[in-house]
Amino acid sequence: MDVPLPHLDRPFDYLVPEALDADARPGVRVKVRFAGQLVDGWLLERVAESDHPKLAYLEKVVSGVPVLAPEVARLARAVADRYAGSLADVLRLAVPPRHARAEKAVTAPAESTAAEPATGSTAAAPATVVGEGLDPRGWRDYPAGPALLRALAEGRPARAVWSALPGEDWADRYADAVAATVAGGRGAVVVVADGRDLDRLDAALTAVLGPDRHVRLTAAVGPARRYRAFLAARRGEVPVVIGTRAAMFAPVERLGLVAVWDDGDDLHAEPRAPYPHARDVLLTRAQLADAAALVGGYARTAEAQLLVETGWAREVVADRATVRARMPAMAPTGDDPQLARDPGAASARLPSLAWTTARDALRADLPVLVQVPRRGYLPSVACADCRAPARCPHCAGPLALPSAQGTPACRWCGRVAAAYACPECGGRRLRASVTGARRTAEELGRAFPGVPVRTSGREEVLATVPGGAGLVIATPGAEPVAEGGYGAVLLLDSWALLTRADLRAGEEALRRWLAGAALARSGAAGGRVVVVADGALVPVQALLRWDAAWFAARELAERRELGFPPAVRMASVTGTAEAVADLLAGARLPDGAEVLGPVPAEEGRERMLVRVPRARAGALADALHAAAGQRSARKAAEPVRLQVDPLSLF
Repeated sequence: MDVPLPHLDRPFDYLVPEALDADARPGVRVKVRFAGQLVDGWLLERVAESDHPKLAYLEKVVSGVPVLAPEVARLARAVADRYAGSLADVLRLAVPPRHARAEKAVTAPAESTAAEPATGSTAAAPATVVGEGLDPRGWRDYPAGPALLRALAEGRPARAVWSALPGEDWADRYADAVAATVAGGRGAVVVVADGRDLDRLDAALTAVLGPDRHVRLTAAVGPARRYRAFLAARRGEVPVVIGTRAAMFAPVERLGLVAVWDDGDDLHAEPRAPYPHARDVLLTRAQLADAAALVGGYARTAEAQLLVETGWAREVVADRATVRARMPAMAPTGDDPQLARDPGAASARLPSLAWTTARDALRADLPVLVQVPRRGYLPSVACADCRAPARCPHCAGPLALPSAQGTPACRWCGRVAAAYACPECGGRRLRASVTGARRTAEELGRAFPGVPVRTSGREEVLATVPGGAGLVIATPGAEPVAEGGYGAVLLLDSWALLTRADLRAGEEALRRWLAGAALARSGAAGGRVVVVADGALVPVQALLRWDAAWFAARELAERRELGFPPAVRMASVTGTAEAVADLLAGARLPDGAEVLGPVPAEEGRERMLVRVPRARAGALADALHAAAGQRSARKAAEPVRLQVDPLSLF
């Protein structure tokens, strides 16, 4: 039943009246009476008998379309168990809300079944590739690449962690993998982080498979188009589904491949209970369906490295000679030779090396990408006299300047602080603590007069830019692709990424740097990357060598030594102090469980962490779910949020 109460997380038996017998098929939406109320539910199975002597009847079959596939139902149960959640919560994520008009249009025999984009019949529209003549194309740059494609074409459950080369067109490589899977007569699900990546993958798949061979499944297209695409996949009209995390549960017949690109992007983490991560859902799905799995990116997460080290997956990487030939020339600004030439490089926001690199690229009529970690103009300001952080007099939130002539305003409550005076020294002048993308664009526009300056960020994300001279100021994840590649890439304000109080600070910094640097030309073609950071730092070393695997192995070893995920399984329990203590008191935690905390959380709540070895991960999830069920059964007033392996621990 679609009831968000942990103690009701189990199937219930109902009688099927004769009038509903034909429509009451496994997978359909139904309505039933429960505790005197009419509630929504899912019909999971039809059986001849029940162990319960007295049963109520189904009230209604909402729709005769079996939208919940058996494979997805099994997956949803496994995901709920892994994340200490309820099946109803997972099914809410797995199956989009019903859209009656779209459903009627798709199921009507005389009407079109077009989805987003157009869909067609798998039988009537044969694939444009065949297994025998499969062309590995760019996968030849990776020694294990052609073997991976052969395994996919033959229907074998190959599992791979792929480290993409600099300048690699990852969408084309994923399209090749999907085409090989389809050539073998099986289907595929591919999940990317955002709409921009989805557009690239959509174009690549259309070029390889032809039109009407896949659908896009994303919440951004709207309820009707999303539901039409979902129904097209559920009815087996297309063999391939691509999308953002909304597609991780997509129903695909004869699933042969699940793939995720850039699994370190936090957009892959679902913000709704039970907070599953797309990578882990897809890997669970590959295990249950005996399907192949592909985890790819320019960077590599510790979770992906664990797959390699445990033997669950094989790494697909290029040899070092190929990497060196493809990567741009790399240089940090904080090492000893640079400091000898430019003593101010240690503190300057744009050291002379970065400035001359940008100037040389512009003179060669090549575009320059400048990656800035923060959006806005001056997202953080301080007193110009005593350097104390400027904070809102009402809520103590950080003040920010929206423009050169703007008035400081609070980033938390939005109040304007026009008459701000520093509480420490009384000063009224403000200086920049953190410089945003808009201010950076303004400064570089003055430094290089006459050069076009474009910004790409939250307000407007550019997909592509021309190949001529120009400056592109972008926040991480919003970097546009330049025609022919960038002549120079400047990675500014590295401290803003590396000094975050986060377990994944180094991993995230490297992921963002590699994504930006991958857009540069090769060193032989004049491409250069300058990172404003000390070259002795481990993430900077990994960038300079383009060795994400080395960094991931080191990161995983450190987390294993310190007892952090993914080397262990960790759950966070967040709520009021009384509610957290109540849940943990009722939880029968497995042997060896460590309870850490409490630490302060948002809105006056507190957070406790529970850590267990990976071998006891299932027992921990079961114990927390059972304890949550006990609290909901006695109608505990204060809610508690359970998260297993949350992205942020601090």
